[in-house]
Parts: sequence; C-alpha cells; structure tokens
Amino acid sequence: MQIDYRQAAEIVKACDNIHILTHQSPDGDTMGSGFALYFALKKMNKKAAVIMPDGLPARYEFLSEGYEESESFEPDSVIAVDIADPKLLGDLKDVYADRVDLCIDHHISNIMYAKNTLLNAKASAACEVLFRLFEELGLELDDRIAKCLYTGIATDTGCFKFSNSSREAHETAGKLIGGYDFDFARINREMFDIKSRARIKLEQHLLGNMNMYCGERIAVISVTEELRQNLGVPDEEFDGVAGLPLQIQGVEVAVTIKEKKPREYKVSMRSAGKVNVSAVCQTFGGGGHVCASGCLVKASLEEAEKQLVAAVEKAMGE
Repeated sequence: MQIDYRQAAEIVKACDNIHILTHQSPDGDTMGSGFALYFALKKMNKKAAVIMPDGLPARYEFLSEGYEESESFEPDSVIAVDIADPKLLGDLKDVYADRVDLCIDHHISNIMYAKNTLLNAKASAACEVLFRLFEELGLELDDRIAKCLYTGIATDTGCFKFSNSSREAHETAGKLIGGYDFDFARINREMFDIKSRARIKLEQHLLGNMNMYCGERIAVISVTEELRQNLGVPDEEFDGVAGLPLQIQGVEVAVTIKEKKPREYKVSMRSAGKVNVSAVCQTFGGGGHVCASGCLVKASLEEAEKQLVAAVEKAMGE
C-alpha cells in the first residue's frame, strides 16, 4: 500500500526495534539512507541495525562513523531504503522479502512489495525522501545525519549533473550544507574525483575494449568474471562504471553488461537524456529511472549484447 509522509511518520514512531535494509551492489544513496535513518532512530531512542547484503564498501565507511554494532536482535519492524524490488536484497531476499513493513523509495519502478511504501518518484534520491520524512517527524537533524543525506543526494544526481537534479534536490542540499557542519567539498571529491590505481586500470581496459553501435551513439562495455579475476579489481571498484561511456562526445546510451554467473548478466544502462532507458530495461523485466536503469539478462554474452543493442536502437527509433 502506498502511503504519505504523515502515515510513514506514524509507522516510524510506533516501532522500537528496527532492521534497516540496504540493497546489494550498494551505492551512496542506499548507504546514505541506511545510516541517516539509523542515526535518526537512535535520536528517537530506538534500537536499530543497518543490514547490508554486500557489506559496507570502503568508500562509504565515513558514513558509518558513530555506528554501533549491536548484538543480534529480533526486529518488530523492517524498513527498506532505496529498494524498488526485493530481488535487490540478494542473498537476504528469502529472509526479508515478505517482512518489510515500510519501504522508503524514489524509483518509479517500485513493485510495491512492502506492507507500506513511501514513494516519491519525483525525488532525486531516497535521501531526499528521508529528509522530508524527518521534517514530518519534527526530528532535529545533526551533522552526521546531514552528511549521510547529502551523500545520497549528491551521488544519485551525479554531483548534480544528471537530469534528476531538480530544484528540490538543490534546495535540500542547500539546507543541509547551510544548516550543518560537514565537509561537503571533501565528499564530492572523494565520491567523484579520487580513484584508486585499480579503478584507473579498470577504466583503461573498459574504455579501450568497448563496442560502439548506431553511429557511435550506443556504447557497450562488458565485464566477465574471467576479466575481473585477471585484472584483480575488487567488486566495489565497479561502482559507477556504467556512466563512463557517457563522457565520450556523441554517446547517448551506455550499456554495461556484468557477468553474475554463466549465462546470467546484470545490465546497467545510462542515458544522456534523449532515451528512456527505464522503458528499455522494463522489456527485460527490470527498470529504474529514465536516465539510469538496470535489468538481468539470461543468455550468452554475445546474445545478451545483441538483444540489448536492438532494444536500445528501437527506443531510439532506428
């Protein structure tokens, strides 16, 4: 059931022992949302734990400063943040898929799996939805919460470069920067400028071996398990590679195909704005945002690439 901010606030007030779920292949928004909600619940004298299917990547460890690992406890409520589909819970799907009491999200592709869903598809990030929910709760934010919320908004808007960088996103970020003491400039640099040597090595390979289609308007990069092992690049370094080809002049759609297991590929699509990649991904059972979406394709790598390119070309009117 879809609910509004007032109803969501009442649900949060009523719970005492909460498991906060984040999604697999974590990004700044799910991590920022998870820890922002954790610190908010602690301010409300509630017991909470952030549950992470893939653990906490090193690049997001700064968000957890002040987080206290608690002994295992049985929750009376489960809240999912930035999770449009329980499939994104990975190995934890069987444990939590039917137990989510409240989902806080901004994906129009949300399948409404939770008992209650606070969905604002116009929001730039789940962290923006949380900011509004905290206002509804009358919660006084602090520097840690502000840092987490800002990180989610900044990363999901590509440092305010993506088309979802609405006026509300800028205004919310402005309130966080103006009202609290955290190093937003450092966050932007760490999230968007600083790269490890392994990441540089990865980008060199991906850009040097991508395939171009449709007059070089479509770029496809592929990542097999064999390649990942040969490069020796940790999984977390793949965060954000989907948008790499969009840095190339003339590229309108970037497609990243990453092997999960033999004949099964996780696909990420990014659009420069003209093509609705959410609609493309929906034809493969996925979805997301107009300019950033994903899906799963079960086929050989060659066949998967062929199917995906054909679908993008169709969306382009080719």
